[in-house]
Amino acid sequence: MDPRHLELLRRLDELGSVTAVARATYRTPSAISQQLKQAARELGHTLVEAEGRGLKLTTAGRLLAAGGKDVASALARVKADWEDYLGDPSGEVRIAGLPSALTYLVPSALRQLRETSPKIILRTVDMDLAEHEFAGLTSDVDIAIAHSLISERPAGTEGLRVESLARERIDVAVADSHPLAHRGELTPEDLVDAQWIGVPHGFPFATIMSSIEHVTGRELEVTQHIRDNRLIEAIVASSHQVALLPRFTTPEDAGVTLVPLTGVATTRWVVAVMAPDTAERAAIKRVLDALRRDT
Repeated sequence: MDPRHLELLRRLDELGSVTAVARATYRTPSAISQQLKQAARELGHTLVEAEGRGLKLTTAGRLLAAGGKDVASALARVKADWEDYLGDPSGEVRIAGLPSALTYLVPSALRQLRETSPKIILRTVDMDLAEHEFAGLTSDVDIAIAHSLISERPAGTEGLRVESLARERIDVAVADSHPLAHRGELTPEDLVDAQWIGVPHGFPFATIMSSIEHVTGRELEVTQHIRDNRLIEAIVASSHQVALLPRFTTPEDAGVTLVPLTGVATTRWVVAVMAPDTAERAAIKRVLDALRRDT
């Protein structure tokens, strides 16, 4: 049994399509299809079958894909044990995730790693996505930094390793000159007549706005949907519109006042999402320790 076939089936199971596997492994879809046919011939069983315009694993294929996960995790554990034995984790660790969380977590992690693990190199890419899309980043990077206001495990991360890094309150942002800026806290009822800057559908902050509507029985007036926090800050600071912004990374000199919101859940989990075998690497564990914040 060729371990490369198990790895291919594992990838197909996780990524869902030949095209995605080809993209993640820097090969052509034709090459992936040929390897699948070769694996079926050598093993004597049909491993994939047509589903619409794509392919899905058969029962035999799913069994071997699960075995591929076990093999990948076992190899990662051996590598981690070897790195622990050598006593000096090293290598490149690729991180991608939402900018606000990266802004909060990465600088302190870099400082810590520079002192404790100088042979680990962090490569960081910022991507602001809908909650269920972060899991897909694990095919291209080692650690995806995601967030959720619903639970510690963001939507779409089934079968992946999820590690909590921090918890952060999301506050109501108003201009410093706004009538609500002097308030110690706000309730949903205080905000139903405001003009809102929202976020795209599926983004976690939208959950808070939906909760406000549920509690008050009123539909919020959302004038625009923006994903970039710096742009949201600039618009809020120069208008009477309100928005939701993270407490730890909103600049104090942006002309914006953050006011706590009560009556609905406003705390987000910031988590690391990884493939199970990736999470076993000693360098990954060291980076996770550096990223964690006591909040």
